[in-house]
Amino acid sequence: MFKHQGKKRSLRHNLKIAALLSSVAGMVNVAGFFSVQTLTTNVTGHFAFFVDEIFKLDFLMASICFGYIFFFFMGSFTSSLLMELVVRKKENIVHLVPACIEIAILFFIAFFGDGLVAVFPNLISFTLLFAMGMQNSFVTRISNSVVRTTHLTGLFTDLGIELSQLFFYRKQQNKKTELFSSIKLRIIIISFFFIGGIAGGVFYSKIGLRVLFLGGFVLFAGLIYDSMKLNVILLKRKLNRKL
Repeated sequence: MFKHQGKKRSLRHNLKIAALLSSVAGMVNVAGFFSVQTLTTNVTGHFAFFVDEIFKLDFLMASICFGYIFFFFMGSFTSSLLMELVVRKKENIVHLVPACIEIAILFFIAFFGDGLVAVFPNLISFTLLFAMGMQNSFVTRISNSVVRTTHLTGLFTDLGIELSQLFFYRKQQNKKTELFSSIKLRIIIISFFFIGGIAGGVFYSKIGLRVLFLGGFVLFAGLIYDSMKLNVILLKRKLNRKL
C-alpha cells in the first residue's frame, strides 16, 4: 500500500492507505483540540484567525496563527524534499523516512505532551501540524494526488459532486464504475477519520496525550504489514522462478 506508485497502484492500495492514515489523522485532530484547543490537521481555519488577528492589531496572536500555517507548510515541504532525495537511491522506500519522522513526532508528544501543555502549548500545535503536513504530502505523492487524509472539506465537496454525477452516467458503465470507486474512497477516508476521532476522544479522556502512542503504533503497524507483504510477494516470485 505504501510502496506501489504510479501505474502500479490500484484502488485497493489507496483504500488501505486511506483507512490507515485517516484514522491516525482523526486521532491527532481530536488529541490536539482537547489538549490545546487547536485544530492540528489542517490550516483553513488558522488562516481566517490569522487575518482576524491582523485586523485586531494583535500581532502576537497573528504570529502564532501564522506559525500554525507555516509549520504545516514546512512539514509538507520537508516530506517532499526527503522523498525526492530518497527516490533517487531506492524508490520502494521513498515513504519510509517521512513516515518514521511522523511516528517519532507522535511518540514525542505522547511522552512529553502532558507536561508541555501548561508550559508551551504552541509547541504541541506546531509539531502536530508539522507531522500532519508531512503525512498529507507523502500520501498525496504516493497516491498520485488521489488520497488526502488530514482534512475533510475537499472530500465532502468531491463526494457531493460525484454523487450528483451518478444521476447522469447511468448508461455509461465505465464512468459509473469510476465514480463508484471514487465515492468508495471518499467514504472510507471520512469514515476512518471519524473512527480515529472517536477512538482518540475516548482514549484521551482516560490517558491524555498518550493516546498519540496509539496513532504512532497504527502507522508503525502499517509499515510493518506493508514490508512483510512485500517480502512474501518477493519470496513467491523466487519460488516460481525456481520451479
